Amino acid sequence: MQDFLNKTFHLTESNTTIRTEILAGLTTFMTMSYIIFVQPAVLATTGMDFGDVLASTCIITAFSSFLMAFLANYPIAVAPAMGHNFFFAFTVVAGMGYSWQVALGAVFISGIAFLIMSIWAVREALVHAIPDSLKRGIAVGIGLLITLVGLEWSGFLAASPATLVTLGALRQPAVWMSAAGLIVTAVMLVRRSRGAILAGILTSTVLGLVLGVVRFHGIVSAPPSIAPIAFKLDITGALKLGAVPVIFIFFFLDLFDSIGSLIGIAEQGGFMRNGELPRAREALLADAIGTSVSGLMGNSTVVSYIESAAGVAEGGRTGLANVVTGILMLCGLFFAPLAQMVGEGFKSPSGLMLYPTVAPALIVVGAFMMRNVGRIEWNDPLEYLPAFITIAFIPFTFSITDGIAFGFISYVLLSVVSGRYRKLHWLMVLFAALFIVRYAVL
Repeated sequence: MQDFLNKTFHLTESNTTIRTEILAGLTTFMTMSYIIFVQPAVLATTGMDFGDVLASTCIITAFSSFLMAFLANYPIAVAPAMGHNFFFAFTVVAGMGYSWQVALGAVFISGIAFLIMSIWAVREALVHAIPDSLKRGIAVGIGLLITLVGLEWSGFLAASPATLVTLGALRQPAVWMSAAGLIVTAVMLVRRSRGAILAGILTSTVLGLVLGVVRFHGIVSAPPSIAPIAFKLDITGALKLGAVPVIFIFFFLDLFDSIGSLIGIAEQGGFMRNGELPRAREALLADAIGTSVSGLMGNSTVVSYIESAAGVAEGGRTGLANVVTGILMLCGLFFAPLAQMVGEGFKSPSGLMLYPTVAPALIVVGAFMMRNVGRIEWNDPLEYLPAFITIAFIPFTFSITDGIAFGFISYVLLSVVSGRYRKLHWLMVLFAALFIVRYAVL
């Protein structure tokens, strides 16, 4: 077995051992396992069943991580992306009124488009077409949107007729639960401890059990079925004119999230060679195939997970670490009652659905994504103004699509009026024109 693993994953060449890779895979799992609880909670708002989504999440994460392991031999796990799931649930379904079946169709088509682009190496042109300031602004805006939802789900924020939002009732149990989880997560992050987000979720859950808010459903059971959501995608509905921008946004987010995560983790792990990432095409192929299969299996877009950096920090250098992470994700299938206990919400006295156990994770993930704000070119108004518009519009309109659209439009218009239109890529002009047509038609 040792010889087989060494030959398959080139352990000796990568200066690593089986023990190190197992530890790295376990560490990555601990840092990203919150998605087992959070993903079903988010997609369940669309009418999808919590248990079905949980099973799909475990399966697609394992499948996509295995793909990354065997195609690219990198210790970079692949799972449903935070931000993409919010676009799926709150923009496409809740905001635009499409069914979750149409949203799945859009995920599948975007995955196929990403797959074709990865094979033909067209993705580089798309990456260079979008200014870095807009890429970073989009990440920050999505982070603020995720934080906003986390604050709402925790009870920290409440609706207000005068100001739209206001401070919630701080004496309600949901706020105490979320606050406790947030404090534990923050303390562990400051102390550089592993599994900080998971520890925060578990803290909120235990306090919820004590307060009688969280209901115990058991620990182990037979895996939930994914039959009610698998292969239920509506491809025809996703190809209708009004839904085409949805496909574009899914594709756009997948492209830049994956490349950003790959580069960030590769830099940390020393995988880069002369500024290039070896086997980058294989890594992006794993992501693209994973996204297409995710749409078939009833789930949102998958991307390379930045949390894999924790496993790389523990010494992970090969795909063997991913195999370990994937196996642990499959084990999560048998803990559906525990996941339901953690992830299910409850109705507050005001009638709002709250999810105080997973809310701390959303708030902290939002903080992670704010790191990109420091990389925006704040000395150049042409760069920072469109980025700021994007950052502001995504959470305040509760729409990733509108934030990206107004960011693109403003960047093109400011480039033209400032006489700096020569630096515009023709794809930017095309995207901006399409967004303008979209709003004019609407």
